[in-house]
Amino acid sequence: MTEMSGEGPPPQVGPLRRLYDWTLALAGKRHAVWALVAVSFAESSFFPIPPDLLLIPMILARRARAWWLAGVCTLSSAAGGLFGYAIGYYLFDAFGGPLLDLWGNEDKLAAFERYRDEWGAWIVAAGGFTPLPYKLITVASGAGRLDIGVFILASLLSRGLRFYIVAGLLWQFGPAARAFIERRLGLAALLALAVVIAAVLALRFVG
Repeated sequence: MTEMSGEGPPPQVGPLRRLYDWTLALAGKRHAVWALVAVSFAESSFFPIPPDLLLIPMILARRARAWWLAGVCTLSSAAGGLFGYAIGYYLFDAFGGPLLDLWGNEDKLAAFERYRDEWGAWIVAAGGFTPLPYKLITVASGAGRLDIGVFILASLLSRGLRFYIVAGLLWQFGPAARAFIERRLGLAALLALAVVIAAVLALRFVG
């Protein structure tokens, strides 16, 4: 599963590849749901592997649980986003900056700051669909002192759209949807987010 925020599978050799394979193998474990919680939480702040690697095979194995698994993934990821926000807010110099540098995201911080200045809180909502990794969004949001309430709502919107679109496609089309998800979901999710933003702006204008 390719990371929609621009983080594809790790290189085919070395420790990241072994971590990738280990994460994928968790989907078949007895306590896979707890693994999904842990990976979804960690990916939002420091873990380099997207939770979709677990979510997709778990839904394909039990499609009736698709919506519940998407909810678990959404809430865990948003909670992990709060942890990333706290790292950026309180511990950026000690941990936030080194974490971004560790995963090769330090050079993307300037791009986030430009997007933040232009789009404000919407950059958080779009964090699941932009080329910027979501962990960068969460840590940098804390470092930039974005409003915590807005951050939480935007994170839930972003993560919810992402994981419920995955669940919906897999629930409806099963294994046939996997190729579409891996190749086109970023575009589909971005369009869904655009519709939500347009609706919010329209309501504000009418009101």
